[in-house]
Amino acid sequence: MSSQSYHHPRVDRKQTKATAALQKQYGKQQRRKIPEGALPDPALEIPIDDYVSFVTHLKSSKRILALLGAGLSAASGIPTFRGAGGFWREHDAMQLATPEAFDKDPSLVWQFYNYRRHMALKAKPNRGHVALAKLAGRKPEFLAISQNIDGLSLRAGHPSSSLLNIHGSLFDIRCTNLNCSYISLGNDNDPVVPALQLSEDHDISDAHFPIASIPVTSLPHCPQCASLLRPAIVWFGEQTPLSSRERIHSWLDQGSVDLMLVVGTSATVWPAAVYIHSARLKGARIAVFNTEDPDIDVDDESQRLREQDWFFKGDAATIVPDVLKEVIGMLVEVQD
Repeated sequence: MSSQSYHHPRVDRKQTKATAALQKQYGKQQRRKIPEGALPDPALEIPIDDYVSFVTHLKSSKRILALLGAGLSAASGIPTFRGAGGFWREHDAMQLATPEAFDKDPSLVWQFYNYRRHMALKAKPNRGHVALAKLAGRKPEFLAISQNIDGLSLRAGHPSSSLLNIHGSLFDIRCTNLNCSYISLGNDNDPVVPALQLSEDHDISDAHFPIASIPVTSLPHCPQCASLLRPAIVWFGEQTPLSSRERIHSWLDQGSVDLMLVVGTSATVWPAAVYIHSARLKGARIAVFNTEDPDIDVDDESQRLREQDWFFKGDAATIVPDVLKEVIGMLVEVQD
C-alpha cells in the first residue's frame, strides 16, 4: 500500500478530535461576540464566523449599496420568470418583454402585464422586503437599486428617497406616442380597463385555457392624444432612464462604499456584475444572498466573490432578516 494514501486510524481519530475541539472552542469565542439571543437560526446553517464578521462590518458600515433582484419577491408569490420556469403560458416571458412583442401583439402583452399587476396587488411584502426597508431607515446613506417592478419594497415601508426602481413599475403607464408626455404613476386599477378583467373560472396563465383576443380599440388608450398606452417598464432592448443612471453615478461619486448587498440575484449577471465592480472600486465588500451558489468558474475575475466577501445561501425572505437582526432588531409579523 502506498505510504501517501495510508494514515494510521489512531492518528485520524486524534486529529479529528483535535479539530473538533478547536472548532468548538472557536465557536464559543465567536458566540461571545454576539449578544444573547442574536445568534443566527441554526436551521439556516450559517457559519458562525461568517455571521460574526458580516455583522461586525455591517454595524460599522455607513455607505451601503444594495441590488435587489427577483429572488427577493419570490417568497411573496411573485413569479421570477427566470431559468427553466421563465414562461408565461407557452410564451418565453423575456420575449414578451420587448417593444417588438408589443408592436406585434399589444393584446397579448397587455394581458401578460395585467396578470402580473394582478398578482403583485394580491401579494404582500415579505420579511426580506421589511428587513431591507428597516436597514434603509437606520442607515441614512443607504441606496437600494431594485430590478423588481412589483412595488413590494415601497409597500414594505422602504423610504422612496433610498430606493431606485431602475426597470420601472407595473403600476406606471405611459403613452406610446413619443410626442406625448402622458404618464400615469401609481395606477393600481385592477384591471386597467374592463376588457382586461380576469376570468374567475380559470387561471389566465394556464395555457390549457384559450386566451381572449382583445381588439386594440379596447386596450388602454391615452386620455390626451388617444394613442395606445403601454406599461412604463424598461423592456429588453431599452435603456434604463438617464436619470436613474445619473443618480447611481452621483451616489458612487460621493465617497467610498463600505458594503454592497446583492439580494435575490446572481453576482455574475448583468447588471449586478457592473454595480459590484463599481462598488469594489470604491472599497466595498460584497455580501450575496441567493438560493443559487455563486459561479466560481466565471471568466471575469472581477465578478468572482473574494475571500473578504460573504455568500449566504437561502431564501431572501428568511435569511436576510436573520442576518440583519442585530442592526434592525427582530421583526414582528409583516403588515401591509
